[in-house]
Amino acid sequence: MTERPPPVFGLIDCNSFYASCERVFRPDLARVPIVVLSNNDGCVIARSYDAKPFVKMGAPYFQIKHTLKQHGIVAFSSNYALYGDLSERVMTLIESMVPAVEVYSIDEAFVDLMGIADLNALGRRIRSQVLRCTGIPVGVGIAHTKTLAKLANHTAKRLQAQTGGVVNICDPFKRDWVLRNTDVSEVWGVGRRMKLHLDAMGIKTAMDLAKTDPWALRKNFSVVIEKTARELAGTPCLELDEPDPPKQEICCSRMFGKRLTELPPIKEAVATYMMRASEKLRAQGSLCKKIRVSIRTGMFNPEEAKFANGVVVDLPYPTDDVRLLTKAAVDALERVYRSGFKYSKAEVLLLNLCQPGEYTDDLFAEFQPAEATRVMAVMDQINGRWGRGTLRAASVPSNPAWGMRREMMSQSFTTRLDQLWTVHCC
Repeated sequence: MTERPPPVFGLIDCNSFYASCERVFRPDLARVPIVVLSNNDGCVIARSYDAKPFVKMGAPYFQIKHTLKQHGIVAFSSNYALYGDLSERVMTLIESMVPAVEVYSIDEAFVDLMGIADLNALGRRIRSQVLRCTGIPVGVGIAHTKTLAKLANHTAKRLQAQTGGVVNICDPFKRDWVLRNTDVSEVWGVGRRMKLHLDAMGIKTAMDLAKTDPWALRKNFSVVIEKTARELAGTPCLELDEPDPPKQEICCSRMFGKRLTELPPIKEAVATYMMRASEKLRAQGSLCKKIRVSIRTGMFNPEEAKFANGVVVDLPYPTDDVRLLTKAAVDALERVYRSGFKYSKAEVLLLNLCQPGEYTDDLFAEFQPAEATRVMAVMDQINGRWGRGTLRAASVPSNPAWGMRREMMSQSFTTRLDQLWTVHCC
């Protein structure tokens, strides 16, 4: 009986993804350190490699302005439309070059490489193609388990000058070298607390963890760390995941760019969030039976009065019609709003989601009109072609005064016609 060959996994990870996205349309920043800030320009959520020695992840922006200026580091407000679009382009390219893909996050994808003759050549081709077509640099790690592929990818980026951004550790000798030269804290799934426990057991490197009795790890910790150790030793425990099933809840929640005290601008915010939530709802082909709307004040300023409230609303029938959803949400907001408070955040939550045909009502129950379904389809087609917000509910403003502070946001070069990259010829 012929023994089945072991699986081969690849992990393709974009290098400093948010910072790399900002550099795609700004070649003048190719060698300039970059940080990207969270909503309302609050704290650092991404750093280019050359910015990491000077700025800690999560550092509040107002505290590090002088440091950024001192080291010539450029700060950007988060531009999620740009990042999401470039991520989709990267993943589409990867999908065209490999048998199967599991999109793990906005900047990472596991791939199935079984049956590929020259793995190193494919890794280099993927890296070259993605860089040429999107401008995003990636690292490629290849191994017989997903955990080892993660480790190979980490090595590819850590030793990029020597590896060219591609590391294949299917060979046991190369695998053992990587394990011996990687701190256990760099292993996928080993967090800060787990590292402390492992240090106490004398487990300092990935090799130490691979050689530890997996049953003892399961007994002392969990089945997760047991599988991690087995995978490091070369035994596959994790498969390539199938596409995620439709979500059972969809949430859209944002902090306001400034405190709001009046009801009308909060209504605008709730309508805007519902617009986005309904787009996600229709994208997965679901209908919504119930919504929850909530608002709250800031919770950390001792000088501000605290208030939070929310309400759940049943809809007349399962729907994906943004008009009905928005009306229900705005009406609900009037029930929870109280004057005299400084509100900082609103949230809309779509509940009891179902697919068309999955629910059963009585003969006389209302249902979504076919005309509404067609209107939503046309709106999504227009926004898909011409950019989000091209066609929107009248209650959704195009440039609200309460919007998130994004004073340093780059243009939406790939998702808005009025912000396309322009080249001026002399």
